[in-house]
Amino acid sequence: MKAEEGNIVVGLDIGTTKVVAMVGEQAENNKIRILGYGHTVSFGVQRGTVINIVKASEAIREAVDIAEKNTNVDIRSVYVGIAGQHIQSYRQRGTSIRPNPDAVITKQEIRDLQKSMFNSQTNPGERIIHVIPQTFSLDRHQNLTENDIIGMVGTNLEANYHIVTAQEEAVNLIQRSVEKAGLELAGFVLEPMVSAMSVLNDDEKQAGVVLVDIGGGTTDVAVFQDSVIWHTGVIAFAGNAITDDIQDTCKVLPLQAERLKVQYGAVLPSAESNNLYVTTSSVTGRAPREISVKNLIEIIKARMEEILAAVQWEIEESGCKNMLGGVVLTGGGSKMKFLPQLTDYVIGRESRLGAPTRYLSDDSPAELSDPIFATAIGLVMFGLHHEAELAEEEALRQQEREVRMAEVEAARREAAEAQAAAEAEAAEKAAEKEEKPKRKLFDWTQTTKEMLVKWVKDVDEDDELN
Repeated sequence: MKAEEGNIVVGLDIGTTKVVAMVGEQAENNKIRILGYGHTVSFGVQRGTVINIVKASEAIREAVDIAEKNTNVDIRSVYVGIAGQHIQSYRQRGTSIRPNPDAVITKQEIRDLQKSMFNSQTNPGERIIHVIPQTFSLDRHQNLTENDIIGMVGTNLEANYHIVTAQEEAVNLIQRSVEKAGLELAGFVLEPMVSAMSVLNDDEKQAGVVLVDIGGGTTDVAVFQDSVIWHTGVIAFAGNAITDDIQDTCKVLPLQAERLKVQYGAVLPSAESNNLYVTTSSVTGRAPREISVKNLIEIIKARMEEILAAVQWEIEESGCKNMLGGVVLTGGGSKMKFLPQLTDYVIGRESRLGAPTRYLSDDSPAELSDPIFATAIGLVMFGLHHEAELAEEEALRQQEREVRMAEVEAARREAAEAQAAAEAEAAEKAAEKEEKPKRKLFDWTQTTKEMLVKWVKDVDEDDELN
């Protein structure tokens, strides 16, 4: 079965440490059904950015092959997550002077204004990948939502947008890697935005919440308030930075450092860890090393505190204050022991671990509750939503075409009727013109006859008198 059949969507998460191809479809009750996935080690990617096209494309192809085997779906196109230090965001205001102020504002009009913002000027070498509406205003009415403004009438339509840009070179490298793997690119999607789709609930986004996705190469941040994205940011430190710290401080090999982080890693000490030591193998020919788990935790904690401090800076940069939803942690790095407690302390807001299962159907694979799949599942959710929007827009365009065709047909019929009426009137006038000479001729002949009869009668009378 092809991915295009049955409204099946494929999300491709090209991370620093892993590549995930997730295959899903729309299910009942506004949920999605994951049909299967492919998961493999990532190569050629550094801090969320492709640096080696050949290696990256091979990892992509391997993940896609596994997904195709697990789902029996022929994958042709994919929605790809994008992150990295090159991602920038800012706010911009769009305006539209409506030519017909008495016409009600439609959803399509809102979409057209949003699309026009993609033509906004950017820095050299950058490309706009997202234009996210925040608030609207119409004449004297301010701070309106999209639902508020649709159906209103007015002249001056304005909107605040969250603009997300990416470096053209980084985008091209991802696109070339995807195409080299034999796939079509359905679209680029900002990773923290789709991770948020899979782990946040509507109440949190309404109250104000911070999504922190701790991956292998970067930590992605998305701040929501009043149900819209208010700020996004990318932090250059994540799980790999912790592994590097362990490697440098403990003098172990990279694979050993990663194993120590996964098996014994935590961000706060415990009674058990204070007196625990781990023996690791060393370079061939050298004695094994004994490492204190307490010291290991201190190394991890120091780097994680730095990451959380950067998250706090992003929150302050957003300008959002009353975020009752607190902080939601996801991604592979979020599984570190006691991280929610450390987050509460550093950021000063209540936090929880976000598992991407809230919107999955019951028959989806159980292992998808792991936060490492948050981005890939979010990409499927975004793709399904985007496909539905495209279908809705096409239906609206088709409806507009039908209305225009009906108007044209009505105008044609009206013109034909008017022409027929004009022709009938002309024919009637022509008939009247043709009838008038006959009547005149008849009147003249009748008068002449009467005159002759009278003359004959007069002559006869004269003859009788004579």
